[in-house]
Amino acid sequence: MLPLTFACGSYDRTLALRTGEIHPDGIDLDYVAIESSRDIFDRFAGRNEFDCAELSASEYIRMVDAGDRAFVAIPVFPSRAFRHGFIFINAKAGIRSPKDLAGRRIGVGLYTQTAAVWIQGHLRNDFGVDFSNVKWVQGAVEKPGPHGQPVTRPLLKPVDITENTSPYSLGELLARGEIDALFSARRAPGFGKNPDIIRLFPDFREIERGLYKRAKIHPVMHLLAIRREIHERNPWVAASLFKAFTDAKNHAVDLMRVSITQSTMFPWHTAEFDEIETLMRGDPWPYGIEPNRATLETLIDYLHQQDMIERKMEVEHLFVPV
Repeated sequence: MLPLTFACGSYDRTLALRTGEIHPDGIDLDYVAIESSRDIFDRFAGRNEFDCAELSASEYIRMVDAGDRAFVAIPVFPSRAFRHGFIFINAKAGIRSPKDLAGRRIGVGLYTQTAAVWIQGHLRNDFGVDFSNVKWVQGAVEKPGPHGQPVTRPLLKPVDITENTSPYSLGELLARGEIDALFSARRAPGFGKNPDIIRLFPDFREIERGLYKRAKIHPVMHLLAIRREIHERNPWVAASLFKAFTDAKNHAVDLMRVSITQSTMFPWHTAEFDEIETLMRGDPWPYGIEPNRATLETLIDYLHQQDMIERKMEVEHLFVPV
């Protein structure tokens, strides 16, 4: 049994691996549950603390583009999320449509974080937003200071980005009107309580359903990365982990299907899953390259458009065989 440390959030699709109900063949997996994904990335990519972990998709793609061979990846996606519902604006900023974001001060955890890449890409390509004169304010959403300690890589073209050095979080700056909008990976603090903090798209669910119906895109946030030296010494590990993570995810989906006793506290859980069965053919969280090709190719396109990578690489170039 090969001992491997694995850092990941506590997700329903990985729970069976954390509890030991499902085991990867030939691997003694030490599941280190960490709820802050930024903490995982900083400790994994920055301080070499784990053998494998969930990793920001945009950070990994930028590493590959830059020739950094520290990791390999498999097409397992512990985190994914539609992003139209995570664009928040100050109600007094005079933003009435997406195009009104042009020239504004916009807060973002990290300009290069995957959530922000998706949001900017959607707004630029689907709503015609001009970001050329935007002033970006970068920092933590819920507390003052920076969003983690990422390994930084230069952008291919200069962008107007300033660090938030104020005594306020980005959420507080939005409430105070010191930034006009916030592109966030989480709900803005104060949303639902402060009437000045509203969504750009109140009908975000319909927009996101439309995106999926039209383009079969369910945005990927994180993928599963393995240290290259481990993969090269044990090339079978990739297939073993892929199978185990797929089994764990399928187990979670099967539990969601049970309608006698609900597996979550959402009152309309069954109705929500009925929609998944119809819209997503029963699998809201597919692994593998082919079911995610449109999503991954779009993310690569967005990274290239935003001058974060030099070339549009083939999706297959990102992953080792499983």
